[in-house]
Amino acid sequence: MTVGGSRRNSSNRRGRGILTRVACALCFLLAAPGLQSAAQVPQAPGDSNVLPEIAIIIDDLGGRASSGRRVIELPGPVACAFLPYAAHTHDLALLAHGANKEVMLHLPMETVEGRPLDAGALRLDMSEQEFIHTLQTDLERVPHVSGVNNHMGSLLTRHPGHMLWLMREIQRQNRLFFVDSRTTKHTVAQLIAYENGVPSVSRDVFLDADPSLEGVRREFKRLLGLARRQGSALAIGHPLPTTLAVLEEELPRLANRGVKLVPVSRLVERQHERDPIWRASLFP
Repeated sequence: MTVGGSRRNSSNRRGRGILTRVACALCFLLAAPGLQSAAQVPQAPGDSNVLPEIAIIIDDLGGRASSGRRVIELPGPVACAFLPYAAHTHDLALLAHGANKEVMLHLPMETVEGRPLDAGALRLDMSEQEFIHTLQTDLERVPHVSGVNNHMGSLLTRHPGHMLWLMREIQRQNRLFFVDSRTTKHTVAQLIAYENGVPSVSRDVFLDADPSLEGVRREFKRLLGLARRQGSALAIGHPLPTTLAVLEEELPRLANRGVKLVPVSRLVERQHERDPIWRASLFP
């Protein structure tokens, strides 16, 4: 009995020693400056200490200088998405970057309806070489580009092969994120982005599907509601007089409403914090 008891006591001491070492190691990891942020669990959307966050992208920029400057003058980090061959894209992109706005390539893509395509569009009948060359040229035409979102694309974004070409090239650039504008419910763009390690997020709200003042106000209110429920939400709008009037009116009020306007890249980061596949990739 004495021998057996000694063995049990020794085994218990070893077990407690292992648990103590594990606990100490965890404390060290959580305390280490370089690892603390990676080890933290993201705050829940309902946490009262965290403000709901919204991001806004204004598409179709570059065609008109006046409306482009008006977008750039909006308060806060409203992202500016430029068509690659629009007449004023280069100058306005430089101006937007100087105003601390995120600059994006608004990448034209083929539609199911066969709508006329803007210059620099990606098409279903392209070879991979043509596709990649067109994409690279489009990116080169937008100074300070940090992200890409699709212009139209209800046909192309449902094709996994072409989205694979797109995401591989974006991933190769090693500095870009992708926003799925979700112009079709059949899109596979964000899924393919995830599979290829491309930071990505998708649109929640189109601000001006109904371009009337009432329509834009209604969708902006819905954007805030989604952000409060989810923790964050992303809207896309266009440089229409009604859209810009509503944003000029509403953005200065966000602080009083307990909502924060953030860059699109911030929502991309939040998405990856919530994504277990992305979290797993932080510890290869």
